[in-house]
Amino acid sequence: MWWWIVAAVAAAAATLWYWLMICPQKYWLKRGVKPRTSGFLLGDNLGIFLGRQSLVEMVEVVYKSCPNTRYSGTYQFFRPSLLVKDPDLIKQITVKDFDHFLDHRSLIPEDSEPLWSKNLFALTGKAWRDMRSTLSPAFTSSKMKHIFTLISQNGEQFVNHFLKKDEKLITVEMKDIFTRFTNDIIASAAFGIECDSLSNRNNEFYLMGKETTNFSGFRKIFSFFLIMLIPKVAKLLKMTMFSQEVNNFFTTIVKSSIRSREQLGIVRPDMIHLLLEARKNGLKHEETQPAQDTGFATVQESEIHKDPKNAKAEITDQDMTSQALIFFFAGFESVSAVMCFMAHELAVNPEVQERLIREIDETLEGCKSGVTYEALLGMKYMDMVVSETMRKWPNPVVDRICTKAYTIEPKLPHEKPVHLKVNDAVWIPVFGIHRDPEYYPEPDKFDPERFNDENKVNINPYTYMPFGAGPRNCIGSRFALLEIKALFFYVLSHFEIVPVEKTQIPLVLSKKKLNMTAENGFWLGLKRRSKV
Repeated sequence: MWWWIVAAVAAAAATLWYWLMICPQKYWLKRGVKPRTSGFLLGDNLGIFLGRQSLVEMVEVVYKSCPNTRYSGTYQFFRPSLLVKDPDLIKQITVKDFDHFLDHRSLIPEDSEPLWSKNLFALTGKAWRDMRSTLSPAFTSSKMKHIFTLISQNGEQFVNHFLKKDEKLITVEMKDIFTRFTNDIIASAAFGIECDSLSNRNNEFYLMGKETTNFSGFRKIFSFFLIMLIPKVAKLLKMTMFSQEVNNFFTTIVKSSIRSREQLGIVRPDMIHLLLEARKNGLKHEETQPAQDTGFATVQESEIHKDPKNAKAEITDQDMTSQALIFFFAGFESVSAVMCFMAHELAVNPEVQERLIREIDETLEGCKSGVTYEALLGMKYMDMVVSETMRKWPNPVVDRICTKAYTIEPKLPHEKPVHLKVNDAVWIPVFGIHRDPEYYPEPDKFDPERFNDENKVNINPYTYMPFGAGPRNCIGSRFALLEIKALFFYVLSHFEIVPVEKTQIPLVLSKKKLNMTAENGFWLGLKRRSKV
């Protein structure tokens, strides 16, 4: 008799296993979508989980795995995602039919990380639309011009630290010094706090930034995937992305800043001030956009965010803390990463750096008392170099979640209608597209001339997406571009960036971290320029 019981239990277990583990891997086949053969259970994340592949490498592999298709199926563990590669289809999903794809995938459940769930990236549906429209005027060109003063001050502080060393060649790890620079800018421009993280290396603000953006090591990666995929289990195990210490630190800083400003009438041209103005009186878009913008990579704000009728969000102290935290999160890690890759490319492409330095010197000659906002944004070659850096080293992937049932109609002979259901995920493999020779000949070559006046007009906007696409693009593109350009302006005014013994050529990406970074660090030299 007991054999029957054992057999029944085994059959039930096998059925459950098939239903939970095997069926999801057939999700795209059943819908007529060609899937990539992926690692069992872990899906396309197998190489990342085992430390054999970086996120960038995984994205490039899945992008190339199904050639001559507009889309293909991929799996993140056992969760299916539709990988969309065709520029026209990307435009359809992110712009024309945006109402069907309003949201990002929720990385962290609200009850697991309340502070995270209130930020602009994590908000969904109407809550996101209202908050985006409320905050949108805070990131326009005119507001960035005011914040440029704070960025410029930090740029001077940064370069003066190295000028004081009075050495001809200073060997530095770029990720270390650039995260300290972006940390100080965000502390100043977002939180109203003055830092000097190069001199005071262990200041609390910087240490909290490191803790917030650290995604290295098996435990962090495991926690991230567990929280994202099985949030109930993660909650049971009391796993969180941010420690209580981090939450308390940023909450205290923002609340303290708000109280002191309201009580003492302090006005400072930073993000807290703009958020307070949005809370009190609301902010309005300029009637006309200035002719000069932060660069080719700048994403333009959708008209739906400019309509004051959509700006209905009430901004609480927690909302302000959440926006400041995501501002910090993006700036500390993402912007410093772009700076690292740009420094590396300038070091290994000296002819590009020489031309950029000539433009900087010419710009300085035309400025009587330091570089101005208008002069910095008027530098064409600077913009070409930054644009090419973000082409070659972009954020690897952009995601959207289907919020209303949607059908992708067939266009190619082998296609049939693909019916996407609510909560189906769409992946846009930005890194794969930016490295596709169909769009960018010799894609591994660093060539700023792709973005000269003659060539950039021929670039399809949906093959160049360093800040995403459509109404859900990155709200902070102007700020990011401004601080990148300012940093290199100040550095190259006094130094050349050169390879040193520890420089890894060619650069190899780390397989041990989720974020895109160099395997052995970004070791380069700051060589003091000899000016005539």
